[in-house]
Amino acid sequence: MPSIDWLKKTPIAHRGLHDLNNKRWENTLSAFDAAASAGFAIECDVHLSADGKAVVFHDGTLDRVTGQKGNIDELTAQQACEIRVGGTKDHIPTLAEALKLIDGRVPIIIELKGIAGRDDGLVKAVASDLAAYQGQAAIMSFDHHLIRLFGKDAPGIPAGLTAEGLRDEDMEAHFSMLAYEIDFISYNVHHLENRFLEFVNSHLNLPVISWTVRSAADKVKSDALVDQITFEGFDPRLP
Repeated sequence: MPSIDWLKKTPIAHRGLHDLNNKRWENTLSAFDAAASAGFAIECDVHLSADGKAVVFHDGTLDRVTGQKGNIDELTAQQACEIRVGGTKDHIPTLAEALKLIDGRVPIIIELKGIAGRDDGLVKAVASDLAAYQGQAAIMSFDHHLIRLFGKDAPGIPAGLTAEGLRDEDMEAHFSMLAYEIDFISYNVHHLENRFLEFVNSHLNLPVISWTVRSAADKVKSDALVDQITFEGFDPRLP
């Protein structure tokens, strides 16, 4: 696996550089272009469409972001692209559209959102979109059933575990994922002091990023413990 030290170098804009869904909404081409123009890496979320494409969207349901009823995975990619986000000119984009826009200007970290029993082919769809992409890119997920497919369905793509929690059962679940091809960890900024990350840092030397940092105070805490932040709602480059 090539070095992924690039993951440490630049703050990562959570769902793109949006303005907390005022005029520039999360996971839109406008938010991605703003992040790339500012020099921030980009985190985004993808679901599998009804016709097997990766579409950029966080929630399983449409209502919060679009005001419409229904589930994102019940739409074809074309139907999703016809839906406006937050009453703006932005539509729900496909991952392919997002990659074309970003065009390697900054790194992108793609979080795969699984819906067990309804997401067969999601890892392959993302890998297909990334196959010819020349920029720096990585994939990650909370969903262990998807992570188990990363090595088979997305070989050669840097892959991460998205995680949170402090309980013993959380720790054991996270440790179980180290049996798979994990190249980095993305962890809840409020749960960074735990024995799982202590083990990762002392024995595996994997990059660790935090989510979601929403203040300068959270950034200070994160910077003391892990390699990079995933942020929103403030400019992490300001003092």
